[in-house]
Parts: sequence; structure tokens; C-alpha cells
Amino acid sequence: MRAVTVRVTGRVQGVSFRWYAVQEADRLGVSGWVRNEPDESVALHVEGDDTAVDAMVAWCRHGPSYAAVRDVAVSEAAPTGARRFDIRY
Repeated sequence: MRAVTVRVTGRVQGVSFRWYAVQEADRLGVSGWVRNEPDESVALHVEGDDTAVDAMVAWCRHGPSYAAVRDVAVSEAAPTGARRFDIRY
């Protein structure tokens, strides 16, 4: 089990980034959460096997079709034991 925290910057709010992130997380079988940040970035916590976590991070590098991702910062994190992937508000 691996966990990472991801911060995505660019035009990533107002483009359904969180909704599409949930769809991708479900497809990949990862758990955690995604939320909009006050600085207009999107933060994610992703947990799962190495391959699935890497695939989710790779998806974050482009996001949904209306997003314009400028940067993706990834740091290792402690797993929380999340059982699903949710949008946080």
C-alpha cells in the first residue's frame, strides 16, 4: 500500500476536475479524496498499489479535457486506510 499527496495547479477549478478524478480513481481502484483549495489548486490524497497510484498521478498531469494543468507536485504520505475515493468540501 502506497499513499501520496498531490497538488495540481493551473486551470483546474471550474472544469469538473474533482468529478473526473473520482471517476478515474474508481476505474483504477485507488482510494482517498480530492478537494478544491483556496489558492485555486486541487489537492488529492491517493492510496493503493504502486501501479494504480502512479497511474492516478499520471492522470493528474493532464486531468479532464477542459483543464489546463500547469504543475503537479507529489509527496509521499502515510496511508489512512480510506476505503473509497471522495470529494471533500
